[in-house]
Amino acid sequence: MSYYPLTSIPDYYGIDALLTEEHKLIRQSVRDWVESFVMPQIDQAAQNHTDIPNLMRELGKIGALGPYIPVQYGGSGLDQISYGLIMQELERGDSAVRSAASVQSSLVMFPINEFGSEEQKMKYLPKLAAGEMIGSFGLTEPNHGSDPGSMETYFKDMGDHYLLNGAKMWITNSPLCDIAVVWAKNEEGKVQGLIVERGMEGFTTPETHNKWSLRASKTGELVFNNVKVPKENLLPGVTGLKGPLSCLNSARYGISWGVIGAAIDCHCTAVQYSKERKQFGKPIGSYQLQQKKLAEFLTEITKAQLLCLQLGNLKNAHKATPAQISMAKRNNVHMAIEIARESRQILGGMGIMGEFPMMRHAANLESVITYEGTHDVHLLITGLDITGINAF
Repeated sequence: MSYYPLTSIPDYYGIDALLTEEHKLIRQSVRDWVESFVMPQIDQAAQNHTDIPNLMRELGKIGALGPYIPVQYGGSGLDQISYGLIMQELERGDSAVRSAASVQSSLVMFPINEFGSEEQKMKYLPKLAAGEMIGSFGLTEPNHGSDPGSMETYFKDMGDHYLLNGAKMWITNSPLCDIAVVWAKNEEGKVQGLIVERGMEGFTTPETHNKWSLRASKTGELVFNNVKVPKENLLPGVTGLKGPLSCLNSARYGISWGVIGAAIDCHCTAVQYSKERKQFGKPIGSYQLQQKKLAEFLTEITKAQLLCLQLGNLKNAHKATPAQISMAKRNNVHMAIEIARESRQILGGMGIMGEFPMMRHAANLESVITYEGTHDVHLLITGLDITGINAF
């Protein structure tokens, strides 16, 4: 029995007709890169709990880091649908690969581009876009996840510099990062962003080990012990939670596209297997229970594609609301994790083997359904939008 890598994606409702030629070219180029660079080594990386060597520079070469950042700062100036399609193809390879690009793009480059000074943009963005510099994003803390407004990390104005203290955890790429965009409270208790650079005394990034999810990604902490941060490293363009939450909106949008890729990989693998695997003298795809699963997979993927496409149109028009983005993130991640679990059952015992992607995607998606806003929190965001009553 052979497993054929995905070479096409389901398009049951003719959505490709709504994409531009540029969109399709970008999608194909990233898909080709995933097939040649990610697929041959992702199982080994996940099995061994190691990251993919030179991943960030390779992502930079294909334009997957900050693709919507203006050209003058090293980006490609692409639209939001292009960004979404890139995330979809990367996560078809693995959520760890999409996470690396998503954090660099939406959580590091986005705030510097939106809220940074011209000097900060010129200093950091071109190197981040090329993957020559790796960034991380510090918001979640040991005691504060879904409630970032209660963060304890703080900084004081010492005259010629700021003094930063506190800790962040569950930080993608923290052990590798050259810089971290850190959200902390000033002496008035208002949240602001600081760019902290590796090498600043008192700044450490211990790694988080023994994960069962996102095993091909480095995760860790950001610890600040009387770190002296130059005043020019403060992001001048925003004060308050609007800053980090706007970053999360961009990241959640990318996730809503990305997980479609993971679902597609599981679906197409299950379709192929169901045609080749024979029991009781005929392919298991000929049985009603298996066809039911496959039909539901395709239906849910198609719904998610349509949701993301319209959300991308709204993003391009600067009309997408945080609640709309929450709905897409919650719906699509739940869709993907259910497809990963159910497609694993179609493969029976083979579904737990590394030669097939279901268990790896399912484990990864346990993280994705939690980070950037948990499944339940996103439901409450939608509930608030419906009723006007805050249930937090």
